[in-house]
Amino acid sequence: MPCLAALPYICSHKITMNTTATALQALFNRIPRRHSLENVKDIYSILDEYEDMLIGIEATNTFYEKNIPVYFDELEDVRAIIKRSTDNKASKKMKDSLFDEGSANLKDGMQKLMEIYGDGNRTA
Repeated sequence: MPCLAALPYICSHKITMNTTATALQALFNRIPRRHSLENVKDIYSILDEYEDMLIGIEATNTFYEKNIPVYFDELEDVRAIIKRSTDNKASKKMKDSLFDEGSANLKDGMQKLMEIYGDGNRTA
């Protein structure tokens, strides 16, 4: 029964995530896996939202200001790969492969960012 006695205390102190961390996770979950015209449009939209988030995170404090620029470089690399996946001269297999590479790189980069960002309170 001691565990039940602590329950009201635990429930009244809800753990909440930073809204940026929550938004990053939601954006991460939206990344499409398969190449299609609709998914290309979706991933470009996700890349634009991600870039806006990076700008906001970078402005948070000096720790993030120093550690975020690498993600802008990765973002441009993903944009270039996704753009190549829409080349009319590329085969369907090549388009699928490029899209998979771009979406995987975006997921990897966002995963690393979420680990570094944490709850948004890091200073060192």
